[in-house]
Amino acid sequence: MQATHHSARTADLCLIGGGLVGLATALGLQRHGLNVTILDEADVALRASRGNFGLVWVQGKGDTLPEYAQISRLSARLWSDLASRLREDTGIDVELQQRGGLYLSLTEQEVADREAMLLRMREAAGGDYPFERLDLQQVRDFIPEAGPEVAGATWCPEDGHVNPLKLMRALTEAFLKHGGQIANSGRVESITPLAQGFKIQTPEGEWQCQKVVLSAGLGNRTLAPMVGLDAPVFPNRGQVLIAERVRPFLHYPTGHVRQTGEGTIQVGDSKEDVGFDSGTTTEVMAQIADRATRMFPILRGLRMVRAWGALRIMTADGYPLYQASEQYPGAYLVTCHSGVTLGAFHAGPLADWIATDQTDLPLEVFNAQRF
Repeated sequence: MQATHHSARTADLCLIGGGLVGLATALGLQRHGLNVTILDEADVALRASRGNFGLVWVQGKGDTLPEYAQISRLSARLWSDLASRLREDTGIDVELQQRGGLYLSLTEQEVADREAMLLRMREAAGGDYPFERLDLQQVRDFIPEAGPEVAGATWCPEDGHVNPLKLMRALTEAFLKHGGQIANSGRVESITPLAQGFKIQTPEGEWQCQKVVLSAGLGNRTLAPMVGLDAPVFPNRGQVLIAERVRPFLHYPTGHVRQTGEGTIQVGDSKEDVGFDSGTTTEVMAQIADRATRMFPILRGLRMVRAWGALRIMTADGYPLYQASEQYPGAYLVTCHSGVTLGAFHAGPLADWIATDQTDLPLEVFNAQRF
């Protein structure tokens, strides 16, 4: 009995944290023939994956770090392959659309500032960074319902969106179909480096593995030091509103408002520092709704159906943490706040790096030493 219990508790690799980041990475690791187990905290976890906006967004990402712009765009290019693979594996259509996206602004100054930022990014990318500045008339070519208060927008052809809940389900089903295990282990209590591999202690017992990947979002703060790493992450709350269905009018995602495949309207993009409080506040919801209705007056009469808050996993500079432990080889830290956009990057090049310890990517800029 003891033996079977013990053998069920080993894996080539354990990922701690079964959100979008952990699942996408795990799926990529399976391509290397690894036997992978995800240890997940179960449903009391602070789940960024359930609260997110579903954007596959490139525009403006990495304005102060060209390497981040590079991996975001790489991920956007890899996304259609990931979506096709998920559909083949699970039959689930994650509703990926990449026809471009618009970032609308209500003041001329904001449009000018965004254009200046994107021009700097184009220069940093050696001239290859597609975007256009649009005035209201041009915005209305994309979205006729844009309101008279819209001063303009920036448009990037590489932007898009997916259905985040379908994505979460598809990743989970594909991972399980390829022989992965998801253990609702409760919160990991300790990770002990062994002569060979690692021992992970949880309320549900212990696991042993050759490699361990920390993809536990905010939980990485306490886990990282156990394997000689540092994860200076903190929560940043975003609130999202869902309004009732309306006829399809938004055929492109925008930075603040998108329309789902079912016709419902998703509105968001608040950034607040509130510590570990994932609730919603009337004041912020009113601001979010006010901006959305000024952009799209068609939304004025709509009823709000649901609202939620979720905690983004932020670093001081907003960029990801990707780092291999030098002290305990075989341990890796993977943390970001753009789990959807970077999903295809995590399932591809990042998983390849963890599996082989080799990469051509400039991952060294993403280690925690920069803080």
